[in-house]
Amino acid sequence: MIFGLSVGERVLVSLSTPSYANHRYPVEVISHCVWLYFRFPLSFREVEELMLERGVVVSYETIRRWCLKFGQAYANALRRRRPRPGDKWHLDEVFIKINGQLKYLWRAVDADGDVLDILVQNRRDKAAARRFFRRLLTRTGRVPRVIVTDKLRSYGAAHREVMPSVEHRSHKGLNNRAENSHQPTRQRERAMKGFRGPGSAQRFLSAFTGISPHFRPGRHLMTAARNRLEMTIRFTIWNQITGSTGLPATT
Repeated sequence: MIFGLSVGERVLVSLSTPSYANHRYPVEVISHCVWLYFRFPLSFREVEELMLERGVVVSYETIRRWCLKFGQAYANALRRRRPRPGDKWHLDEVFIKINGQLKYLWRAVDADGDVLDILVQNRRDKAAARRFFRRLLTRTGRVPRVIVTDKLRSYGAAHREVMPSVEHRSHKGLNNRAENSHQPTRQRERAMKGFRGPGSAQRFLSAFTGISPHFRPGRHLMTAARNRLEMTIRFTIWNQITGSTGLPATT
């Protein structure tokens, strides 16, 4: 039961939460394992060990399947609860190595640093930029007032073709917000010792960029009391979208 919500709100929450039918473990265990994996730089085996310490015996392979099945659903639910993105978007691309091959991770964030979309591609040419622009417009359902990019010429060529009415500012120093947004991904990439394939990288990062920022409210900008209050609110939202009451504390 979700306390503090009206009957209508509880119905909406129950309809939006994933189905846990035919799962042997309760939702509290499943959602906690998914939270651990996407929130902290942990392997599936390390999550298994943390759960064992709490008296829950679950294999790392089961945790992997839970993350594949529920991670994206949780991320989508959290994104739906975010405020509408601002009208100023920052776009950037960085290289990532997948099985020794060079790929590019395209990312767009709004003025508040919220990730709008990510896309793993083989190139960073005009076609790749155009594909990312179109995907971004489709997924957000909005057209920005201004986009900010670095000096990669592919952005300018794709911008003139896809959204010519939008102001385009091309300057490396203006795009620190997008570049800083790559840091959590880099940290996770190192912890995972690289990604195994483009598809798995896209799946993981799509869920990761939806879940991890939810639990990063900007601790350095808050007092300790304000941070605890904010985190309590965010854990409540997490429990609502997962349908969980929270994992009981150990004694």
